[in-house]
Amino acid sequence: MTKKSDVFVDLNAATMGESDAPYGLIKDAAIAVVGGVIDWVGPARDLPHKYGDAPRRHLGGRLVTPGLIDCHGHIVHGGDRAVEFEMRLNGASYEEIARAGGGIISTVTATRAASEADLLTAALPRVDALIAEGVTCIEIKSGYGLDVETELRMLRVARAIASQRAITVRTTFLGAHATPPDYSGRSDLYIDQVCIPALRAAHAKGLVDAVDGFCEGIAFQPNQIARVFDVARELGLPVKLHAEQLSNLGGAKLAAQYGALSADHIEYLDEDGVAAMAAAGTIAVILPGAFYTLRETQAPPIALLRKHGVPMALATDINPGTSPLNSLLLTLNMGCTLFRMTPEEALRGATQNTARALGLTDRGTITAGLRADLAVWDVQHPAELAYRIGFNPLHSRIFGGSA
Repeated sequence: MTKKSDVFVDLNAATMGESDAPYGLIKDAAIAVVGGVIDWVGPARDLPHKYGDAPRRHLGGRLVTPGLIDCHGHIVHGGDRAVEFEMRLNGASYEEIARAGGGIISTVTATRAASEADLLTAALPRVDALIAEGVTCIEIKSGYGLDVETELRMLRVARAIASQRAITVRTTFLGAHATPPDYSGRSDLYIDQVCIPALRAAHAKGLVDAVDGFCEGIAFQPNQIARVFDVARELGLPVKLHAEQLSNLGGAKLAAQYGALSADHIEYLDEDGVAAMAAAGTIAVILPGAFYTLRETQAPPIALLRKHGVPMALATDINPGTSPLNSLLLTLNMGCTLFRMTPEEALRGATQNTARALGLTDRGTITAGLRADLAVWDVQHPAELAYRIGFNPLHSRIFGGSA
C-alpha cells in the first residue's frame, strides 16, 4: 500500500536544523511528508518532481516550526498549592514550607488520595493547554507518590494520556523526589525500601523511559542519588537530575558521570559543573517558571553554558508548587527576559534541544527522515514566538503528519 503523501507549500520554515541561516530559516519553503515522516524540505522552487501528484496544502505564508517539546514537567498530581503560594507572598521561604511538611509532601498527600481516574481527569486540561500552543511531545514525571503503589499509578496515568490525546508522552521515574513523612530522618532506608523497589516495578511493567532525582539539601545527597542511578544503569534506563537549584552539591557533575541526558534548574552551577556537562554531552534544562515563582535571584550561568558549548533547553517545569506554569510560549519569553537568552536560543531550546534532553532522535528539527510534528504560526518572524506575552499565535498543529 502506498503511504499517504502531502506537500505543504506557501510557508516559511524555521527548521531549527544545522544551517548558516538563523533559525535554519528557509523562506518560501515546501515540506513533503510521506507516511507521517518528513521526506523533503527546502525552497519551494527546488521541490522534486516526484511529488508532482501529491496533494498541496497551502499555509498562507505562515511560519512553520518543529512541534514544541516540553521536556520537564510534573503534570500528573493531586490537589494544588495555592495556599502555599500565598504563604510565600507573606514571607515564608520554599525551604521553610518544605521543612514544615508543606511543599512536595502536601502534594504527595493529595496524590495518594486521588484515584487513577481522578488524576487523569485533572491532568488532561493541562495537557490540552500545551497542545493548544503547538506542543507535540511532553515529559511527565512521577514523584508525588513516594510509595510503590502511587508512583506506579502516576506512571500509568502518564501512559494513558498518550492514548487520550494526540501527543507523545515520555515518562520519568522520580521516586527520589523527597523523603515521605513515614520515613522522616531515614532517607537512606526510603531509597532502599521504596524508591529502588518502585523503580524496578515500574521498569518491569514498561512504565518508565528515564530516571530522575532531586539532588538538594532538602531532598537527597549525591551519594543517595548515585545508588538510584546505579539501578537505572543496570536496567538500561537513561538518567537526568534536578541539580543545583538552591545550592551547589555537585549534582550536575554526578549527572555527567552517569552520562545524563540533562541536568535541570542549575541556578547554582559552577564552571567545573558546566565543563563536566559539556564533556558528557549533557543538556542544560533551564526552568524560568520556578525561578520566577520562588522569586529567586541566582540566575543559571547562561554565559558559561555558551562558553563551553552546552546546549540549552527550556521547559515549563509545570508543577503545583514551585512552577504552576502551563505555557511553553510564556516560558520562551521568560527565558529571554529573565535570563537574557536570545529568541533563537529559546526556540531551539523548545525544539531541537528539548528533543535531545529526552533522548529523542526522531524529532526536534524539520529534517528529512524525522517525524512530521510541526507547528504552524500566524507570525512573520520566529522571534515573535518569544516576544509576545500572553498571546498564542498558533494557527494549527500537525502531529505525525496529521492536522
